[in-house]
Amino acid sequence: MSKYKLVLLRHGEGTWNKENRFCSWVDQKLSEDGVKEAQDCGRLLKEQGYKFDLVFTSILSRSIQTAWLVLEAMDQEWVPVVKSWRLNERHYGALIGLNRAEMALQHGEEKVKLWRRSYDITPPLIDESHPYYLEIYNDRRYTTCDVPKENLPRAESLKEVLDRLLPFWHSTVVPEIQRGKTVLISAHGNSCRALLKHLEGVSDEDIANVTLPTGIPVQHELDENLKPLKPRQLLGDQAKIQAAIKKVEDQGKAKQAT
Repeated sequence: MSKYKLVLLRHGEGTWNKENRFCSWVDQKLSEDGVKEAQDCGRLLKEQGYKFDLVFTSILSRSIQTAWLVLEAMDQEWVPVVKSWRLNERHYGALIGLNRAEMALQHGEEKVKLWRRSYDITPPLIDESHPYYLEIYNDRRYTTCDVPKENLPRAESLKEVLDRLLPFWHSTVVPEIQRGKTVLISAHGNSCRALLKHLEGVSDEDIANVTLPTGIPVQHELDENLKPLKPRQLLGDQAKIQAAIKKVEDQGKAKQAT
């Protein structure tokens, strides 16, 4: 018998997901398909009887917008939403804004896969000459963080994502779960992957093969020590989920460039 349930959700498709670009900390809204994904996710969770007590998001619009749409579809708009930069997407540094498939043509698919999926390889750092540097670091949302703006990352490996996420997980999320609250985390592909690595004890090598499609809720049943009692479950039509996983995995293939 499970003691706790946790639902992780990678936000619905963003406008740059659709364009196959590294979005990272550039603030993008959901695409039309992303809005539908979030609404469909909310309807699915409602059908399955979920009643959330608390939602956690990043401070990026696509994560927050997804949470709002999910709660609206569930008739649970009143549920509190807590936002933290520590749930932000991985900071892709100098790669931000670039097309993954074009990068694969230029640098090779294996190099792009290492940048995208490896555990401890950090992409090249963003600097002030980057076209999106000022858009990110002059954004007022980053004055609200619990670290000074100058200490925010300039690029991150997945390991570094986990390192900045865990303090928030332990100090803020875990106590709520242990109080018996049903929690939804509406975040990003890499912040969710990092948390799955922690919860499941996934190896540094195997985490490269963990793929989360947009808008698909991931359910975990946890024991009193917050350890999984069974494998993670991606909720919904399993054939559609597998097709969505393949779509994500194919984003870094050079043949997609046009």
